[in-house]
Amino acid sequence: LVLSSREQHQSWTDDLPLCQMCGVGTAPNCVYGPDGKGTQSHTNEDGHLRFRGEDGCFLYGVFNGYDGSRVASFASQCLTAELLLGQLNSSHTDNDVRRILTQAFDVVEKSYFETIDDALAEKANLSNYLPPHNESQKVQDRLKELEQEVSGGATAVVALILNNKLYIANVGTNRALLCKSSSDGQNQVLQIGRPHSTDNEDELQRLAALGVDSARVRQAGQIAGQSSTRRLGDYPVKFNYNEIDLLSAAKTRPIIAEPEIHGSQSLDSVTGFLLLMSEGLINALESAHGPEQANQEIVAMVAAELAQQSSLEAAAQSVVDRIKRLHHDVYVSGRQRATYCSRHEDMTLLIRTLNYTLADGALTPTQGGRIYPVSVPYSNSQSTSKTSVTLSLVMPSQGTLTNGTNTASTLEEGTPTPGQSPTATLQSTNTQTQSSSSSSGDGSLFRQRGSQAAQPDETGRVPPYVDFSQFYRLWGSDHSDGVSLT
Repeated sequence: LVLSSREQHQSWTDDLPLCQMCGVGTAPNCVYGPDGKGTQSHTNEDGHLRFRGEDGCFLYGVFNGYDGSRVASFASQCLTAELLLGQLNSSHTDNDVRRILTQAFDVVEKSYFETIDDALAEKANLSNYLPPHNESQKVQDRLKELEQEVSGGATAVVALILNNKLYIANVGTNRALLCKSSSDGQNQVLQIGRPHSTDNEDELQRLAALGVDSARVRQAGQIAGQSSTRRLGDYPVKFNYNEIDLLSAAKTRPIIAEPEIHGSQSLDSVTGFLLLMSEGLINALESAHGPEQANQEIVAMVAAELAQQSSLEAAAQSVVDRIKRLHHDVYVSGRQRATYCSRHEDMTLLIRTLNYTLADGALTPTQGGRIYPVSVPYSNSQSTSKTSVTLSLVMPSQGTLTNGTNTASTLEEGTPTPGQSPTATLQSTNTQTQSSSSSSGDGSLFRQRGSQAAQPDETGRVPPYVDFSQFYRLWGSDHSDGVSLT
């Protein structure tokens, strides 16, 4: 019995334990009709991995597949086999780890193309075959099947934790956010790396060095139907790029699978969480609310769900469900951004906690409550300027939260009572590379509910318990002096 490469990788990794400090939420793609009802246009093409290896090694990944799920599925299995079957150990240096990660992606790419060799050969033979008239349709149908089999690709964001140090390897347009809470109660969120997209200046320069007209690429916004300039698989783009108008002038293969690796970043004494997000999740939120606050919103949602849910799986799924509802509600509202929200792609969110206690655990005694990390905006500017802004939400420490309602009979001094809102503090530091601002307000980020659980309306929804308007007001007033993030 000869196992295929994909079956071998799957059998090799079947016995690896899943990481229990991780939760994943998903939602399939959706296209809305005029009545607001959604239908799924294709099977879910995303993939993910979350394994605990030996020697204190952990591996996570989110894969955004397109034109089929084959590449995303293959990559998640093959990459695991290339990294968690003895290749990594605690004696490896940062350079060793980066080299091993880069090699693993190279093996994934080459191994995947090997799996479609037979289909490519059959396709070439049939393309040169002149069938009898009565077989013509059958040949055409088979050619379509083969074309579908050799097409498709995926983007990937992978997180590796070894020796309690974090490494991020990125190929394409998914996103990684690291949220850290400092000892003084302030929190910082870092977007690790930039997407390899048609508006990434470094990627445009790389393409220009190969002879590609980068201005045309930027204007087009897509290359062969995708915004990514790095991707796994996608045989037509990798091997027939000279037949693609935008890429035809390239001296060598312009769309590559080489990962950009960030790290290591020490996780010693770090409290917070790591988020890996598929492009579909990011785009759905940005389509609904604009790109400016996407990182802030996603982290606020995660923090709010971690404050209530007793499992990471439930927290991750709740966040995805909330973004899906947000996207849908903007579409049916007919508001200005509704035209951007007629559909969304598959969505995947992976949450990995870092010394972070869930809702049913002990609370951190800070101002009588627990600090939840909320936001740091990511600057899209091409300059070296970075803006670091931190926002803290202080949640009540006594009693339990039921449907977002605090049921405590007594609260410590400094803790918001049911008639008050948690305090929000917006601060930033000033260095040569950072903008400075500071402000505080009543922080009415959480709407108060009555003592009874909220009842669903006729659509089955309950009133939202998180209101971001105060945060946006604070943010806007603090940056009205001309400081810009874009």
